[in-house]
Amino acid sequence: MDFKIHESFQNVVQGEGYHAGRPCDFIRLYGCPVGCYFCDTGYAKDNTTKIMKYKIPQEKLLDDLKSNFVVISGGEPFIHKNINVLCENLIQINKDVAIETSGAFYQNVNDKVWITLSPKHHISPKYPVKQEVWQRANELKIVVDTGYELDFYKDFIINFNGYKYLQPEFDDMEKTLPLVLKLLQTHQDFKLSLQTHKIIGVR
Repeated sequence: MDFKIHESFQNVVQGEGYHAGRPCDFIRLYGCPVGCYFCDTGYAKDNTTKIMKYKIPQEKLLDDLKSNFVVISGGEPFIHKNINVLCENLIQINKDVAIETSGAFYQNVNDKVWITLSPKHHISPKYPVKQEVWQRANELKIVVDTGYELDFYKDFIINFNGYKYLQPEFDDMEKTLPLVLKLLQTHQDFKLSLQTHKIIGVR
């Protein structure tokens, strides 16, 4: 079984959210239709740089792993029809597994898989978060650019039972970090998430 990937890399750290600071490997699957303008993996709508795509056998992906914790990102992982098989095989070799998703797509995966929901419906109206993702996700990570993102999702946040994070958009931190710090004063059920891997210069 082959997977279309953008890249994979090992022996790094998760920089964001609940698992920030944890050693991990990344598998970045190829493709995402959502088109967030601040996408840091090349899928922004105005991006003109060709995104490399490789078809990699699952066996090689597994053989290359170095860490106990594997983060599957993209792009959008849930557009890949065999994502559940990849998760199962990672679990069978005793890996902890996390998936980072916009929530616009979903497939059932093992309950052991940690799901990070970073919704982008406020940016791309055609891609609302599926209800089952709101119910299944272990953590919610809202990237703040304007400060109005929480208002957009307020009806969903009320019933969200996982961990909740606000993350300033990295490319405009002089504006977005003060916005997040102000929001945290009135939304104290959220915590601050920073892209610490970028801050410390780790991939």
